[in-house]
Amino acid sequence: MVYAIFALSSFARSVYQIAAHFDQAPLAYLLSAFAAAVYIVATLSLARSGATAWRVAVIAVGIELVGVIGVGLWTVLDPQLFADDTVWSHFGSGYGYVPLVLPVIGLIWLLMHPMWRPAAEQMDNE
Repeated sequence: MVYAIFALSSFARSVYQIAAHFDQAPLAYLLSAFAAAVYIVATLSLARSGATAWRVAVIAVGIELVGVIGVGLWTVLDPQLFADDTVWSHFGSGYGYVPLVLPVIGLIWLLMHPMWRPAAEQMDNE
């Protein structure tokens, strides 16, 4: 559910930023749109079952973790490059650091619930 909320909020924010203020901070707004796309893919793949959806979710959540750490570092080391914040700026500080914590929790959950194992083996391990 948290992923769906972030997908919706980051998508709406990025659409507004790009439509209304793109010339003010194009890099930040494009990164916000990219973050929104990652959240949407993660949300959709987490909502589905099966090995392919699981793999897509792991990749999307992994990209999210790399993105929030990379953009977080980038905004700390070169803040003048960012005229406005993104979802991942300063490691998600504008969102209570949820963007930093969420992929860690997501990856832990996904790795504890792998979808490639046969159903009988999953039930034996639970």
